[in-house]
Amino acid sequence: MKLRALVALMVLAHTAFAGGRVALTLSAIRLGATSLQVGLVVSLLALVPMLLSVHAGRWTDRRGTLRPTLLALLLLEAGLLLALLPSLGMLGASAVLLGSGFMLVHVALHNAVAAGCAPALHPRAYALLALGNSTSTIAGPVIAGFLLDLAGAAWTFLALATLPLLALCALARAAGGMAQPHAPGRAQGRARVIDLLRHPPLRAVLLVSALLSMGWDLFAFMMPVHGNAIGLPASRIGLAMGAFGAGTFVVRLFTPALARRWSAWQVLGGALTVAAAVYLGFPLVRSLPLLLAAAFVLGLALGCALPTIMSAIGQAAPPGRGGEAIGIRSMLANASQTLLPVTVGAIGSAGGTQVVFWIVGGMLAVGALCAQLQPPK
Repeated sequence: MKLRALVALMVLAHTAFAGGRVALTLSAIRLGATSLQVGLVVSLLALVPMLLSVHAGRWTDRRGTLRPTLLALLLLEAGLLLALLPSLGMLGASAVLLGSGFMLVHVALHNAVAAGCAPALHPRAYALLALGNSTSTIAGPVIAGFLLDLAGAAWTFLALATLPLLALCALARAAGGMAQPHAPGRAQGRARVIDLLRHPPLRAVLLVSALLSMGWDLFAFMMPVHGNAIGLPASRIGLAMGAFGAGTFVVRLFTPALARRWSAWQVLGGALTVAAAVYLGFPLVRSLPLLLAAAFVLGLALGCALPTIMSAIGQAAPPGRGGEAIGIRSMLANASQTLLPVTVGAIGSAGGTQVVFWIVGGMLAVGALCAQLQPPK
């Protein structure tokens, strides 16, 4: 396995996805869509992944990760090109392809890391992959925001469409470590998701992962909506979302030190506490400097959790079912991405966007209290 090539592949694929998500959201707003319609478009990013991520994980367990990754890049490319047709229907179809493509990339690359290195090296490998993800979390929204203001939607989607093509070059370098199945000969016919969910350590990590994903997804959806509501141009909305990505990048540089000083549940509980505080105060933030600061702090909180969660899943999953366990996590995350925008759009239309921030902040606060009750290890 060539870890650097896998990280480069993740950066390129996720930049295309993250930039495409911002461009889809703002393009729908510019077409005159309501909050509910924008929520429906964004929710389509996660609809198919929610239904198929577990099957995708099993596919990578049986057949290796090369073919799923190749298909993922083709889906990303098709989704970005389809968005060139300016209508809500085409934006929705583009969202389906983009979401499906990135789901396959996420499952395949994390399974490649899990199967390609010793368990003792998992924290470092997942930290590098997470740093790549943070880089693209910064780059995607910033690139999309400035291109939308300077060149318009069509050129934005065309520019983003070059990234999956570049990712094919990284895939060629990483192919040697991805071509073979990670669990050859294992029978998958009787594998059941419920068997993994009955495993207490894995179940607890998956539930916390779902809650943190909800906090992450709310920011990705609500920042463009909130920024547009207070009169920010697309470039400044992109900067605010880039500040969130910068926070995730910075905190992941110190993830190994955090793991040495505190237990996993202490780190996760702290992340939930800080994220809850930011969300409860976010509706009061209306100037760009304060938005940048709030987004950066939220990125610090949510960014420190993912490497810990992915490492725990990789080590807790039964042999030959690592991809399936990652697929379950992806299914839960995509369920949040599917249901949250529609629910948020409906609540925002009825009671205002500030209500949404307060509800999610309260849920994260409850999660933080629950995390404190978990065993130290």
